[in-house]
Amino acid sequence: MTTELAIGFFDGVHLGHRKLIGDMLKRAEEKGARSVVYTFREHPASVLLGGRFAPPLLLSASQRIAAIKSLGVDEVAAVHFTPALAAMPPEEFAASLRRRFPGLDTVFCGGNWNFGAGGKGDAAYLRKLGVRAKVVPYAMRGGKPVSSTRIRAAIADGDMRLAALLLGRPYSVSGRIVRGKGVGRKIGFPTVNVEPDFLGPLPRGVYSVDTPAGRAVANFGLAPTMGGRAWKSPVWELNFPDGLAAPLPKRFTFTLREFIRPERKFATIAELRAAIASDILRSRS
Repeated sequence: MTTELAIGFFDGVHLGHRKLIGDMLKRAEEKGARSVVYTFREHPASVLLGGRFAPPLLLSASQRIAAIKSLGVDEVAAVHFTPALAAMPPEEFAASLRRRFPGLDTVFCGGNWNFGAGGKGDAAYLRKLGVRAKVVPYAMRGGKPVSSTRIRAAIADGDMRLAALLLGRPYSVSGRIVRGKGVGRKIGFPTVNVEPDFLGPLPRGVYSVDTPAGRAVANFGLAPTMGGRAWKSPVWELNFPDGLAAPLPKRFTFTLREFIRPERKFATIAELRAAIASDILRSRS
């Protein structure tokens, strides 16, 4: 059986990535072929330039693989990006693809994709080696290409609406409920506390979120006003102004609607209460 292959890192699995993978799936259906996505578990920059130079990722490796699988592909080949792989000459990398996928028909990639030592390989190079390659044009939104870099910038600016537009879905957070210290209840704003599976590129602060149990106002951060009772690592504290619409499981996922304000340390609990009340009004509006 022949194989159609989409290749890339696909951080965020955004509209552009889904367009590329969708083109591959269409070809696979037409040819009666297997549909495979080839990706790396580690961002290449984390190996080539060191971890501190790698971009803050939108999804963990497991989240990214799950998102790709949800598109209906037959296989996700998620390999480790190692120094040895980075140093592999482009012709050897192309040969490794042919060995792994003997019936390889077409490689689908983005315009900025390259491979092999020094990044010397690209779609044109594959064609010279006798491998069919198709460069899928960028998806466009707002007159600009959709990219993971653009989504990260939107999130850093607190523009969750633009991030959702480029992703094709709201940005979501998953995690497990953890026991707090009862401080929220004591000040009149009880919270459900969620330890996220993956921190992502999100700025600390207050968000309006949608959960399986209804709308909530969520603070993501360390709760600095609490002093010694602050969190040791960032946690989501969700307050449900209208009460819980349904009981929450031990683990759940919620989506981010709007970034309301950055996290800050208040001088008094009274100032914190006033800020939370204002955040709730903003979320409801």
